[in-house]
Amino acid sequence: MINKKGTLEAGWNFDNSYSHLPQLFYAHLNPTPVSSPHLIKFNGPLAESLGLNAQALRSDEGIETLAGNRIPEGAFPLAQAYAGHQFGYFNMLGDGRAMLIGEQVTPLGERYDIQLKGSGRTPYSRGGDGRAGLGPMLREYIISEAMHGLGIPTTRSLAVVMTGESIIRETYLPGAILTRVASSHLRVGTFQYAANRGKAEDLKDLADYTIHRHYPDVGDSKDRYLRLLQEVIRRQAALIAQWQLVGFIHGVMNTDNMAISGEIIDYGPCAFMDVYDPATVFSSIDRDERYAYGNQPNIALWNLSRFAESLLPLLHEDAQQAITLAQDELAVFAELYYHHWLAGMRAKLGIGNEEQEDESLIEGLLGMMYKHGADYTNTFLALTFGQLENLAMYGSNEFTQWYERWQARLSRQEETKTSSNDLMRSSNPAVIPRNHRVEAALEAAVEQGDYSVMDQLLDVLSNPYAHTSEQADFAAPPPKSDVPYQTFCGT
Repeated sequence: MINKKGTLEAGWNFDNSYSHLPQLFYAHLNPTPVSSPHLIKFNGPLAESLGLNAQALRSDEGIETLAGNRIPEGAFPLAQAYAGHQFGYFNMLGDGRAMLIGEQVTPLGERYDIQLKGSGRTPYSRGGDGRAGLGPMLREYIISEAMHGLGIPTTRSLAVVMTGESIIRETYLPGAILTRVASSHLRVGTFQYAANRGKAEDLKDLADYTIHRHYPDVGDSKDRYLRLLQEVIRRQAALIAQWQLVGFIHGVMNTDNMAISGEIIDYGPCAFMDVYDPATVFSSIDRDERYAYGNQPNIALWNLSRFAESLLPLLHEDAQQAITLAQDELAVFAELYYHHWLAGMRAKLGIGNEEQEDESLIEGLLGMMYKHGADYTNTFLALTFGQLENLAMYGSNEFTQWYERWQARLSRQEETKTSSNDLMRSSNPAVIPRNHRVEAALEAAVEQGDYSVMDQLLDVLSNPYAHTSEQADFAAPPPKSDVPYQTFCGT
């Protein structure tokens, strides 16, 4: 559509429901303009699903919007306030380098936050410059879209714009702004902020807003805040199980990085595990292995416990009764998580029904993988396609015995061999964003201005269960190195 000025309409259809909360929860301000924005990455299919005009957003006017230089009609830019336990220590936080531009209401009536990340200082910047580097923004674009391809609930990336300015970290880096799309940016830390800084009415307003936005089926029942806790626990149990099933390590599972919606949020030093090891840590700042792969379910429960603590005044007027109600719900998390994880592991092995023996069968495989230093993703691929000679434990007596147990297990189910194999193909991705592949894409983009490597990687990651020959080329593990792979927060 063309407006009265003769330019294409971008299709923005903003609502700003978050701004109706008490101003305790946000600061209203505009992004800091940048000198010469240049669009380098744009997600056309995502734009279309949001009801946006891709051609208009690629125009000069559209790029100015994505860079924060131009505020579109109906927008209400704000930085959100929240708190959080960072590596176990509580801090008052907030959007220090991001701003919510508005909530896009799609043609289907769905609502998504449109946030600019790297858009300048806010009242919550705590001395930071409010900017972001090109590499970390491209990294979030790659990983978030990869997770979407894997079918895991996640925030997504609409665009990356170079600002034409440098930022100072250890050295000078090219600046960039990421346009992030999320069901919302409500966090466990948002509730912690309300509980610590707000009044009882503020906490209630936040909880009611969250229910209305994400859990409308909860309604206005007397026990709606307890049901809110139940629903958040349920979604997080399913989400963390999905992480574990694909070998994803978030890296910074602080309470401000757990979204109430049940989506993955804030991709910083995240990475995917190559060799199976529950103690795997990639983050350079996680020196105590708090957020190691094997710890993620326990940390999720710890974070949810902080969420429950924030809700206590709403759960029951009697403090002890409120604690009992919260503890009862938190006690369910482990069972919910394990149910999802076990069902996912059965599917990865082509098992369509349940037997008590399944747990020991799965644990036996994982134990062999750990002992032999097997690649997590490729082990399941080799089992899927019968390429047993590619397995690290192939030829060992323990694998032969395990394999016989597995085949006997498959023979006891009603599923045919074909349907069992189809289940494995749809449960075991052909490709994940291998760390060395991601680094190669970022190096080519940032150091050489070559985005073709990233484009090819994004293409193979867009449908990871297709099992094409091109994807097979991206399935190879990294070359062996004496230097452990590390990721960084990218602030």
